Amino acid sequence: MKKKYEFKNKYFNELNITELYEIVKARYEVFACEQEITCENDFDDKDKECIHLFALDNNNSDKVIGYCRLLPPGLSYNEASIGRVLVLKEYRGKGLAREMMIKAIKVIQREYGVNEITLSAQSYIKDLYKDVGFKEISEEYKEAGIPHVKMRLSII
Repeated sequence: MKKKYEFKNKYFNELNITELYEIVKARYEVFACEQEITCENDFDDKDKECIHLFALDNNNSDKVIGYCRLLPPGLSYNEASIGRVLVLKEYRGKGLAREMMIKAIKVIQREYGVNEITLSAQSYIKDLYKDVGFKEISEEYKEAGIPHVKMRLSII
């Protein structure tokens, strides 16, 4: 059976205008409209330094349905990082986020040559990250008014 989506990963300067638009639209839909995060500017100038991993709907090849950005070591943490993780509401619960995290880890290892990844996980979804090997390394804290926990993956 053919997958209903495909993944792409590109550095910022490799994104075409349609891909960038669809990524920004998905981020706005999830973070501003759905989660009502308005106290932080989504445009933090880090995007230009990141690899953008995104899933496209095979029935609508322009539609970004899952996304995360992969930050090089030193940009947010000493280690490489994964941020802005999202799956559009109608595509959740089908394993897309887990598959995207596995791909993100592989891309980070290949492109950045590192074996440690740190991220700030929304607490309600931390089990997704635990499922792919991340461990909690902090107490819960608030970020943009939402409970988070810092997590790290160390690949041996």
